[in-house]
Amino acid sequence: MTIGASLFLIAVGAILRWAVSDSIEGVDLTTVGLILLIVGVVGLLIGLWQTQRVGRAARYDDAPPPPADRRY
Repeated sequence: MTIGASLFLIAVGAILRWAVSDSIEGVDLTTVGLILLIVGVVGLLIGLWQTQRVGRAARYDDAPPPPADRRY
């Protein structure tokens, strides 16, 4: 899950949790909002962790550039 998708889920979850007062028969929108908030936060933490891990590996594991071809 990307960071943008996680932020979207957090925003939709917060809207459903605290801003919607309508009801749908058989669906508790407050609970759906809480679930989306939790999934979004977990996805955000995993996405940030992966971004940090990949960024660190790219800094230290990059191969040096090939030597210049001096024939020309």
